Amino acid sequence: MKKKLVAGAVTLLSVVTLAACANGTNKDIVTMKGDTITVSDFYNEIKNNQGAQQVLFQMTINKVFEKEYGSKVSDKEVDKELAKQKKQLGKQFDAYLAQQGLTEETAKKQIRSNMLLEYAVNQAAKKDIKESDYKAAFESYTPEVTAQIIKLDAEDKAKEVLEAAKAEGADFAQIAKDNSTDTATKDKGGEVKFDSGTADIPSQVKEAAFKLDENGISDVITVSAGQNYSASYYIVKLNKKTEKGSDWKKYEKRLKEIIVNGRKQDTNYIRSIIAKAMTNANIKVKDDAFKSTFNQYLQNIGVQTSDSSSSSKK
Repeated sequence: MKKKLVAGAVTLLSVVTLAACANGTNKDIVTMKGDTITVSDFYNEIKNNQGAQQVLFQMTINKVFEKEYGSKVSDKEVDKELAKQKKQLGKQFDAYLAQQGLTEETAKKQIRSNMLLEYAVNQAAKKDIKESDYKAAFESYTPEVTAQIIKLDAEDKAKEVLEAAKAEGADFAQIAKDNSTDTATKDKGGEVKFDSGTADIPSQVKEAAFKLDENGISDVITVSAGQNYSASYYIVKLNKKTEKGSDWKKYEKRLKEIIVNGRKQDTNYIRSIIAKAMTNANIKVKDDAFKSTFNQYLQNIGVQTSDSSSSSKK
């Protein structure tokens, strides 16, 4: 899940808070002339802080999923993911850690937490698929097509290339090699295969391709890359399409992949998996200040945090 599956940049203040709470409620943290601040004083002051509540919730999730799935995620896998993030961020990695309030060690803990949750969601997503899910996925599914794409960074350039691509006798593959900025397809003349569930082709490009007849060429397709990034411009030629038919079972394996991937991106589904795991672990929240944070998840499956039905060990 590209995404972070659990909210979680851990603030230094929250870490200190919870660490201190483990050392005894009457222990002095700060002394001064005529007064002291004890762990209990600090706990009562900070427990309504949203950051502290999120950390307690994160700690609880970590313990639940570590106990259930800890053997499924190795240290080697965590190290590999950390190395991947370092490579992606390059020289910005240390700045990223500082911005998130993390050290390399706490970053590894966060990666492990995310991987454990991802494993749990993946397992549940595979197990819960019904025939009605397959049929619903089949309704919106378009089978694999073979196409050629040209990606460009400027709209004016894209219009020029489109005119050349639509000219009589034009060699689309050569035009792609000469002009496309898409490094994955450029050297192959823009050739690519995809279906409606392919994640690395922009949805606008897929939709345009699926509407074309074989050997048809689209107009310029604008793909926005977000508020702080420039748009990209695509031209797609459809070379071959497959008749879908009416039998969803023909595509069962692929439909399963699409359903599972969709659920892994579905925040509500992820929350429901967390809630079920917490309920199965018989979590009981003893302090009212933290119950609302836990209830956000547990209410998804009709459970509320109370002394008899909910949440966290102290």
